Amino acid sequence: MLRKLFYCFAILVLAGPAAAIDRVKGDANPAIAAASEAIRRDPKDANAYYNRGNAYAASGDTDRAIADYTATIRLDPAYANAYYNRGNGYSNKGDMDRAIADYTATIRIDPAYANAYYNRGNAYSNKGDRDRAIADYTEAVRLQPSNANAYFNRGNAYGTKGDTDHAIADYTDAIRVDPTYANAYVNRGLAYEKRGDFAKARADFNATLGLTHGVTRWAQDKARERLAVLPSRPATVLVEKPSIAPTVVASEAPSSERRIALVIGNSAYENVAALPNPVRDATLVADVLRLTGFEAVTLLTNLRKDALVNALREFAARAETADWAVVYYAGHGMEVGGVNYLIPTDAKIAADREIGFEAVPVDQVLNAAERARKLRLVILDACRDNPFASQMKRTMTVASRSVSRGLAPVEPEAGTLVVYAAKDGETALDGDGINSPFATAFVKNLPTPGLEVRRLFDFVRDDVMEATGRRQKPFSYGSISGRQDFYFVAAR
Repeated sequence: MLRKLFYCFAILVLAGPAAAIDRVKGDANPAIAAASEAIRRDPKDANAYYNRGNAYAASGDTDRAIADYTATIRLDPAYANAYYNRGNGYSNKGDMDRAIADYTATIRIDPAYANAYYNRGNAYSNKGDRDRAIADYTEAVRLQPSNANAYFNRGNAYGTKGDTDHAIADYTDAIRVDPTYANAYVNRGLAYEKRGDFAKARADFNATLGLTHGVTRWAQDKARERLAVLPSRPATVLVEKPSIAPTVVASEAPSSERRIALVIGNSAYENVAALPNPVRDATLVADVLRLTGFEAVTLLTNLRKDALVNALREFAARAETADWAVVYYAGHGMEVGGVNYLIPTDAKIAADREIGFEAVPVDQVLNAAERARKLRLVILDACRDNPFASQMKRTMTVASRSVSRGLAPVEPEAGTLVVYAAKDGETALDGDGINSPFATAFVKNLPTPGLEVRRLFDFVRDDVMEATGRRQKPFSYGSISGRQDFYFVAAR
């Protein structure tokens, strides 16, 4: 059950037009003195009152801060930041009605003030008015799509209303924006648990414990608490997805093995045409991995470069204690000068020299998985047509750099298997269904009991070639131990 919903209220103090505030808490006296002197010289200086209000707020003197913001508003009734920060002060004092009135005045003056919607949503939530809170969080994320807290708190509001599906969607968006958001993993796990989806709940609680920084004590304790009492996973689970025949998943991974996966789908590209299938493909792959016994499956979608790098960094840290580390990426990829890159959704690549600044080398993906003890598997459904190739300029200093179709071949270290959806130098197809031919074939064959990993990808290759009229041929690179067999699902 959703016994505890964690609300993260980020109260911001914004600088005014002439702010010169010493923001170090406990060292506000010089700023207060300077602003007081400015007020003595000009009692009608609205900025001076505002700045002194900020200094009082930084020092924890909320009442004096509110008094100065009130003086600011009296002198300048259109001072949006003063209303906003006074609203923060009232919120800190627990006076939600006055806080809401001030956030509303802020929005009246500046309808695009995203943080005013967000904090008014927090105030409505504290009053128990979930519908108005959800409306304000919705406007906040429309104006500021990178506000992970707004997604998170809207998820909390939906959860309180009993709308588990919307809550899960919002926690997923919070994690997409910030892959290290531990409280979002925990609350999503609680929502999955409430829905009876114990495999996904377990995956989220384990993902929380695998984070290496930014983890709250509450999140760690709650994750351990729920893992200790979750029901055992069922021996058989029916997986049913559109365009894929229902498959019975047999026994899970050996209890002695720790298997983790990072699944990424990039569809919503900001500077080139969107791709229709990667997010759907990634979601499908993540679901099937969870159902075959993976301890932790992290699903992330539409990652900008910073988020993609952070996701790989977090996964690398968790892979150090894993037996299996699997990375699946669906989205744009490209090769420049023999180096393969994954393309984040915010990439702008006008010249070949920019590729290293805008994209993420595939070597970083290999490095993220290489610490696992037994099997390192990287699956790249990233061989689609390169949308940047025709517009990329060749620079004078690197005029010989090639920009080819598809990806270049790779030679990973022993113990690592890299699978391309299409052979090097070739491109993959999105297909006519809601999932790509490669993703469809992969999830169809993955749950087959007793199908060894190398043989699995032979089956995937054959299915994709048949589905595409031999226009697309998946290909594997690297080698794994010949003395050991690897099974996603053990033989019965």
